[in-house]
Parts: sequence; C-alpha cells; structure tokens
Amino acid sequence: MLGAWLLLWGGLALGCRGETAFLRRADDSTGRCTYSFTVASPVEATCSDAGGVPEMRAELAALAARLSRLESRERGAGGSGPRGGEAGGARDPQQAAPATRLEAAYSELLRAKTRLEEEKGQLEREKEELGRRLESSAQEITRLRATHCPPGGEGPGRDALPPAHPVPGPAAAPRWDPQPLAYQELQSERTEVPASRLLEETTLSRPGSEDSAGCGELVWVGEPLVFGRAESITGKYGVWMKDPEPVPPFTRETTWRVDAVGTEVRQLFQYEAAEQLAQGYPAKVHILPRPLESTGAVVYRGGLFFQPRRSRAVARYDLRGEAVTAEREIPGAGYHGQYPYSWGGYTDIDLAVDETGLWVIYSTEKARGAIVLSKLDPETLEIRRTWETNIRKRGVANSFVICGTLYTVSSYSAPNATINFAYDTATGTSRALSIPFENRFRYLSMVDYNPAERQLFAWDSFNMVTYPIRLSRP
Repeated sequence: MLGAWLLLWGGLALGCRGETAFLRRADDSTGRCTYSFTVASPVEATCSDAGGVPEMRAELAALAARLSRLESRERGAGGSGPRGGEAGGARDPQQAAPATRLEAAYSELLRAKTRLEEEKGQLEREKEELGRRLESSAQEITRLRATHCPPGGEGPGRDALPPAHPVPGPAAAPRWDPQPLAYQELQSERTEVPASRLLEETTLSRPGSEDSAGCGELVWVGEPLVFGRAESITGKYGVWMKDPEPVPPFTRETTWRVDAVGTEVRQLFQYEAAEQLAQGYPAKVHILPRPLESTGAVVYRGGLFFQPRRSRAVARYDLRGEAVTAEREIPGAGYHGQYPYSWGGYTDIDLAVDETGLWVIYSTEKARGAIVLSKLDPETLEIRRTWETNIRKRGVANSFVICGTLYTVSSYSAPNATINFAYDTATGTSRALSIPFENRFRYLSMVDYNPAERQLFAWDSFNMVTYPIRLSRP
C-alpha cells in the first residue's frame, strides 16, 4: 500500500506540466523538507519555481523499486506482509499437522522402546533366578536319590514320585493322598551317608549287576519311601503287592491292594501302574469268592494266594479266570488269633515270595508258638518241605523271606526297630541281627519282599511304603 501511495504521489507530481494539481518539495523556514500540493494558476501558464522536482522523481522511483523488492522477498519467504501473510497462513496448518503427528508417533515409539527394554531386563532377571532354582532342584534330587536309593532296583518309588494332587475319578473307588514331596525332603535331611559307603551299597545292590545276580544275606535296609495314604478306616492296615513273575495280560507294573480291616474282606483292587495306585483309582475291582483273613496275602505267577477267613487253609485265586483254582489246609497251623505276630490282626498264616518260590509262615501247637516255615507248590499248594525255627512268632512284629532265609522285624510300633533274627533254611540255623529298620508311622501291619525289584513292600498305619535294601556278596 505504501508503494501504491508513492506511485500516486509521483503521478500527481507530473501534473505540473498540464495537470490540475501537483506536489511541491521545498525547505521550510527551519530548514526541514516539506511537501505541498499546488493547483495551477488560472493566470500563470508556467511554473518557474518547480526546481527540485526531477530529484524528487528519481528518489521516489528508487524508493518504489526498493519497496517492490522487499515485497517480493516477503512473498517468497511467507513473511508478515499482506500477501506473504496470506500465503504463509494458507500453508502453515497443512504443514504443521503432519509434523505434529509425526512428533507424537515418534514420542510414543520412544516410550514403547523404554517399556520393552524394562520388560527385557525383568525377563532376564527372572531367567537367571529360574536357572538358579532349577540347578538347585537338580542337585537336591541327585542328593535324595543318592541318599535314599543306594541299592538300585527299578521300583516305582525311585524316580516316579506320586502327584501332589489326585485327579478326579470314580466316587466309589478308594482314594489315597500321596505323601507331599516337601515332607519327604524334610525327612531325607535327617541322614548323611558317606560317599564311600554309598558307592559300596550301590555296587552291591544294583539289579542285574554281577554281585547281585545271585543271592546274599540282608545287611542294610534304607528309609521308607511313601506312595500314598488310605483315607478310610478300612485302610488302617492292609497289603499291597506286585507279581515278580507276572502272567499276561498282567505285567510287573500291575499293582494290587487289599484293605484288610473288616469281617468280610473281599475286594482286591487292580491298578495298571503304581502311579494309578498313588492316585487311588483302580482299573478293576475283583470280588473274591471267599473273604480273606488279615494281611498275609501275596501275588505270584498270575495268582493271589491268601488265607480264607477262619480257616487254616491257603487258597489260590486265578487273576485271569477270576476263580479259586486251588485250596489246601496247612496241617496243625494256628488260625484266627492263635499264633499271630505281636501286632495281632489274625496274622497266624503269612505267605511270602522270594527268588526260590512260594512260602508260608505260621506256627503249630507242636512247635509251641515258634515260627514254622514251609515251601509250597504254587500250582497245587502242596507242601514240599518244612522247617521249624526257634523264633517265637508272637515275639516278632512281622517277617519275610529273602533267598531262602527268614528275617523278622523286632517291633511294629517302635520308630527305631531292627531286623532282629535270621533263619537260614540252607543250614537250618538262626542268628541274631541288629539291622536298623524305621517304623515311620508306628503301626507296621505287613512286610513282604519283592525279588524282582529287590525292595521291601510294607503297610504302616494307612501308608503304603517301600524300603530299599542291600544284600551282601554271595
């Protein structure tokens, strides 16, 4: 606008030569430059005092050119001039919005990166902590195996601990709550075993090794390993077993159990594996044609051998045919509380299995309460040979046979009992022993030897347990 006014003024200044008005530039009385408009005189034809107008014209032209250049620069740079302001105002919102969005997105990416770095650091710390825990757990498991399982054997109690919580199953089936792992670890820290002794025990007792392939004398019994616990009172005492020489479709993993409290004990529970037994849900329940008495039963070569209630007989129940295939009386044997073990339970007739076959442990009036041991034919139950010992049956808590030698347990309730006597059928002699034996739950009602697994199976006040053992060199 300023440039336009100057141009107008320049045009008016040219009016001194025939225009009706023109601009005059001159110094006033104080010496300051002044501009004035004049109108042509109606009587004067010329303007003789128009000196300085050419200079003013040149100055105004230079000023106009300078202002034009300034306006061009402002329009090119989007300046604050009238045109430049309009152009700059039209572009700024369109250019500023994408820039703002990009800056906001960049800031969000930076924040996300920071969060990811923090999470990565946390995961790294958790990974290190987990690695330390796994290493510690592996060392503890190795220590427990070394401490509790020196004699070898591939029984279910070595590598397969029972689950902490049973899975749901049939409501009618008896359930067992397995022993918590934390409790077993607490118990395991009670005993320290020297490395030299551990190596010796492992070498001598590993199944299939050169030293344990044959028979030997019992020299060590380890701490009991717990499989589970019976819930009802019928499981306060009972018997559980595996067949060391199974007949198809059964295997060495097939496990059997009888809860022996009651007057009509007929249920035989069948489990496909020890894990199923620990959960408490049988694959099948056999109903015996005759009730059995007490905890003296065993499973051998596809049959359950048991004492029918209130009789001095021994019967064989075929597990495949589900019928009694043989039954025979034991001459003179006491029954139903005449010559039981010290814990009672009508344990007059006790069956056992070892590497050499099937045995029956009992007493007679002729033997005056001393233990009598007979070898049986597993098919006909005929007595092949009999030995009369000098060990009073009521004076011991239980007994079992290993490699033709009868071993007795001193107490069913003392926590630190012993294997206190041995009777060797090969020599017909007995000897006193003092092998430590732990009654962890203070009510031992059944002990049997499994020659296939080289372990003792026992029932201790609702609890199903195994004991690792070691035999001496043959």
